[in-house]
Amino acid sequence: MATSQPSPKGLADIVAASTAISDIDGRVGLLSYRGYDIHDLAGSVTFEECAHLLQRGELPTEAELAAFRAELADGHGLGRTVEALLETPLVSTPPMEALRTLLSGLSADDPDARDNSPEANRRKAARLTAQTPVLVARYHAARTGSAPPEPDDSLGIAGNFLLQLTGERPEQVAVEAFDECLVLHADHTMNASTFAARVCAATLSDMHSAVTAALATLKGPLHGGANEQVMKVLQSLPGLDAVDGSVRRRLDAGDKLMGFGHRVYRTEDPRATHLRAMSKRLGELAGDTRYYDLSARMEQTVLDVKGLRPNVDFYAASVYHALGIPTDLFTPVFAISRMSGWTAHVIEQHADNRLIRPDSEYIGERDRKVVPLTSR
Repeated sequence: MATSQPSPKGLADIVAASTAISDIDGRVGLLSYRGYDIHDLAGSVTFEECAHLLQRGELPTEAELAAFRAELADGHGLGRTVEALLETPLVSTPPMEALRTLLSGLSADDPDARDNSPEANRRKAARLTAQTPVLVARYHAARTGSAPPEPDDSLGIAGNFLLQLTGERPEQVAVEAFDECLVLHADHTMNASTFAARVCAATLSDMHSAVTAALATLKGPLHGGANEQVMKVLQSLPGLDAVDGSVRRRLDAGDKLMGFGHRVYRTEDPRATHLRAMSKRLGELAGDTRYYDLSARMEQTVLDVKGLRPNVDFYAASVYHALGIPTDLFTPVFAISRMSGWTAHVIEQHADNRLIRPDSEYIGERDRKVVPLTSR
């Protein structure tokens, strides 16, 4: 019989692992990657530099960045298995369901798939970081019957994704905005999907299995999908005058407004600070600030009524919309960025591994006796 005190529901405030990858101080709204404040990184480093930092421990030199970019460019091919899957009815299923299977399928043609050595893990991490945006763009092309352009290695991950998704060469301002989004979403300590990846990796399963577990966890609406719901709410509003009443009715009915509040931050989510400014800037450049204006009004109303501030998902919705990303691809796009963090955590778990096996508190009945089937 267990005598220890039960842990808080959801393992809140329980330290599940030691990590040198990212850190949060929710009291002051601090997020850092390997000791670098997110406010210092966002807009200052490219996503490729950020991925190198997370996966290999340091911001790259010019020579290291050139080599890493070449490695990413060489690794974005999807392999025969996934190419075949893209020609099946799988592409008519919802995005996260399709992506879950396609991501797992990448392992079939990966030369390092069953090698968990540090060197192989680094190669797989780079490959998965390069393949995931191609996977999302190719899925979208397959379901719409279009043919995406071939990747342009001069554009980098952010530019290539927008190129392959929209079929048009993106403007530099769009590339820079999306690149900053990828940096902002790259890692966030022991969230549910990262924890799932580490639990899987801790069994000494392979990296593809671990990131598939992470993606399957991200699929759940309590983790991923909030930005999609935010966009649907914004699109349902006829104008600024409708915001206050709509928000109050939803709150009075006990509905949860997605994109507000956070389990960790007690002040503003630092990522929201950048995304708010980005939403406004993209709207102004396009000559249409409708969704930024609606978002700003909703933010103020929720703050007045509930005292809640926006999290990373809230302004990401209007930013992704401005970049021409379909709403049902918002969560897969989140996975494009987070792949850099998931793989970094798998590398770290394998490097100093111990099976993650928490205890549980039994709350069922005790001392029951079996009654013969004929007497039941």
